[in-house]
Amino acid sequence: MTYVLIGIALVLAIGLFLFFSRGRSTPPGIEAPPRDREAKGAPKARESDLAAAKAPAAGKAGTTGDAHARKQAAEPTKREAQPAAPPKHAAEVEAPEREREKPVEAAKPSAPPAAKRDIAGLRKGLAATRGGFIARLTALFTGKKEIDPAILEQIEEVMLTSDVGVKTTQSILARLRDRLQKNELADSDAVWAALRAEAARILTIDGGTIRFSGKPTVVLMVGVNGVGKTTTIGKLATKFTADGKKVMLGAGDTFRAAAVAQLEVWGKRVSADVVRGKEGADPGAVAFEATTKAKEAQVDLLLVDTAGRLHTKSPLMDEIKKVRKTIAKALDGAPHETLLVLDATTGQNALNQASMFKDALDLTGIILTKLDGTAKGGVVLGICDELKVPVRYIGLGERAEDLREFRPDDFVEALFGKGDDEAAAA
Repeated sequence: MTYVLIGIALVLAIGLFLFFSRGRSTPPGIEAPPRDREAKGAPKARESDLAAAKAPAAGKAGTTGDAHARKQAAEPTKREAQPAAPPKHAAEVEAPEREREKPVEAAKPSAPPAAKRDIAGLRKGLAATRGGFIARLTALFTGKKEIDPAILEQIEEVMLTSDVGVKTTQSILARLRDRLQKNELADSDAVWAALRAEAARILTIDGGTIRFSGKPTVVLMVGVNGVGKTTTIGKLATKFTADGKKVMLGAGDTFRAAAVAQLEVWGKRVSADVVRGKEGADPGAVAFEATTKAKEAQVDLLLVDTAGRLHTKSPLMDEIKKVRKTIAKALDGAPHETLLVLDATTGQNALNQASMFKDALDLTGIILTKLDGTAKGGVVLGICDELKVPVRYIGLGERAEDLREFRPDDFVEALFGKGDDEAAAA
């Protein structure tokens, strides 16, 4: 009986199992419901997500490349779908082409600001010369409407007595006479303008301020005793230090203790080193040492003072030649400038000095001092015309700023200018 009951229980269990299994299964040919499909696809999606996470970077790049390729493939379709743009005018097409073809200009360095002209100040410094030389010339033309050829003789007298020099005077008069014969100078204004033009022609020589050609630029200062050479060195040092240059001074005047002391005073004022030797030391040795130290210190400018040389004494002139050669041994190409300092109040004697120094040395310029103290400023014309050496600076007073760079146009305007010119310059 027990075995029978057990058998009946097993049959009922199998029947119930079969009944529930057939109820949950889908008959063949009938699609499973959407919820069932999603449930069945979820495991696959999770598997693909895990595979993508474990994929290497190369796989990612490949996927990106495929996407980019699909994007490019789609672009032609988009471009085909867009309407064609209307044709541009020929000028509209050519304009951009010209702009692209136009070369791009390189940025040009800005030019240094032009120095302010001070004609009134220059004229004030030349008051003595204007009251002498120029005033006498002006008197020849006052009240004269027509020009008599005989006036040239009067002009010659004024010019010779104003230290213009014989050669320069004759050259100017020859040009004026030629223009008078051609009836080009009909009145006093025309003659005055011709005199101004002659002065400008004579004075316009390549000069200007000291040119810096390296570190250091060496400038040898020469001249006779009493012309203001050491003072001029101090003024130049003041000027270039104010311009931001590093300056050194060489006390080569070893025969005059006062000159060395004076140079040291200037050196302290402008914070410039002064190279000096013992009293009576060889000037060449001092110049050599100064050049060497200037080279080592990489200064911008070395100004070398020298003892006063009498232009009539050959041994002294030979000694300054020796100093110049010694500087060249210390630095190739030095001295880069040799400037002669002249006293304008000595008139024709200054012209003679310049001639002798030029024969002995390769002068690159002249500094004319004390021009404010002479009524015979015509010596400037004589020096430039006869020697063809440019005036580089002029001294019009005791202050450092009274040493001015010589500009021919400004000088002529200040010297020959009348009231209307002064008003225009102001």
